[in-house]
Amino acid sequence: MKEIKVQDAVGQILCHDITKIVRGEIKDAVFRKGHVITAEDIPELLKLGKEHIFVWENDETKLHENDAAEILRGITQGENLSASDVKEGKIELKATCDGVFHVNANKLNEINFVNEICIATVQNNIPVRKNKAVAAMRVIPLVIDKEKMVFVQKIAENAAPIMKIAPYKKFKVGLVVTGSEIYHERIKDTFTPVIEAKLKNFGLNVDERRLSDDSKAMTHEKITELIDLGCEMILCTGGMSVDPDDKTPAAIISTGADVVTYGVPVLPGAMFMLAYKGEIPIMGLPGCVMFASKTVFDLVLPRVLTGERLNREIFTKMGVGGLL
Repeated sequence: MKEIKVQDAVGQILCHDITKIVRGEIKDAVFRKGHVITAEDIPELLKLGKEHIFVWENDETKLHENDAAEILRGITQGENLSASDVKEGKIELKATCDGVFHVNANKLNEINFVNEICIATVQNNIPVRKNKAVAAMRVIPLVIDKEKMVFVQKIAENAAPIMKIAPYKKFKVGLVVTGSEIYHERIKDTFTPVIEAKLKNFGLNVDERRLSDDSKAMTHEKITELIDLGCEMILCTGGMSVDPDDKTPAAIISTGADVVTYGVPVLPGAMFMLAYKGEIPIMGLPGCVMFASKTVFDLVLPRVLTGERLNREIFTKMGVGGLL
């Protein structure tokens, strides 16, 4: 790459995009990489503040920013992600379906630690809609050492691609609404509409619903009944606190389900429970899910709906950012 005065650049090949920015009107490349500069281009280049420009000189030890961006795309673009054309040295990745965005954060951090590398993403493990931009990448200079990009590829070796979208699966959902006050129709059930609204965001419904008083025996019975009916996910509302009258956690345990966690470092939602009866997730939802706009349930539900099997370590890490 050689720097020359604009007035001496006629006939030379531009080695990078040149962007024009007019506030409120335009931000785009007006001259693209590979453009052969003409005499008519000189006044416009000067208006853009370009007293000097860079033209391409072959150097086998260097890579152009566009070629480097393609390398970054190759190690990052995984399932259900589409890539934009490279523009001004940058490539974006977008979701091709609704789902949960996953990135190997450890590998991404290691790659970004390499000087002159830039890969930015949305937050890890969040639900995204189709066509949502989830990542963008580039290198900082116009040209970069080839050896540096080889090193970056080696970091990602055996882990690439390091990003993907996990799509949602269809679930038959069973709901157990606990509470003697609801079971005996002393008050109206206001929990079910909240659950229905949250499921609707993922194209799901409450397929089977059962009411239970506060007893461990009846809640156990209703959970088992829903499993026998073929429900693939069970949600239990209420009865999740440490109050001695709240028996829902004990009822879930009594089904023989394997408990992943009872209690999480997320607020609202600390009294949340997740267990698995074979492959069937069973969730105990604390009362805050009914009235708080965002709780631990909103963090967990999308990931469960992709078929991901959550473990204790995942919940432990939710404490960072867990104050909702």
